[in-house]
Amino acid sequence: MLPLTEVTIYTDGAALGNPGPSGYGVVLLSGKNRAELSCGFRRSTNNRMELLAVIMGLQKLTKPCQVNVYSDSKYVCDAINKDWIGGWQRRSWKKVKNTDLWKALLPLLLRHKVRFNWVKGHAGIPENERCDYLASTAAKESAIEIDKGYEELQEPKNPGLF
Repeated sequence: MLPLTEVTIYTDGAALGNPGPSGYGVVLLSGKNRAELSCGFRRSTNNRMELLAVIMGLQKLTKPCQVNVYSDSKYVCDAINKDWIGGWQRRSWKKVKNTDLWKALLPLLLRHKVRFNWVKGHAGIPENERCDYLASTAAKESAIEIDKGYEELQEPKNPGLF
């Protein structure tokens, strides 16, 4: 069996207001290869963008890989490293926010061998700073996409008149 390709993924999410215009930024590194991803949303939360950044980075990989994810989100890293996600699954996702995104992440964690590493934000780590820039810029300049998982869950239900 061939060894898995090693990939490093840095991620960050941003929200201008929480909720508010939002975005994510991702830097993928493997050998001499580098890719950057970002997208802005008209309304979402910082935690959703932190999680979506990881999902988008992992989805970009075309084959199973050995992945080191670096994130300044304790929410994301602790959910995996402290197995909060296992508890959420055992309790049928009751009282868990962002269930749609956690469920989207699960098959990616099965496909790849992923290690989550927490890094302090705004601490001068070049790739983390780049992700922060990508996420913030996307939130400010291109926040046009709709985070349906957020907006559809937040809109009040109209019971109708009859």
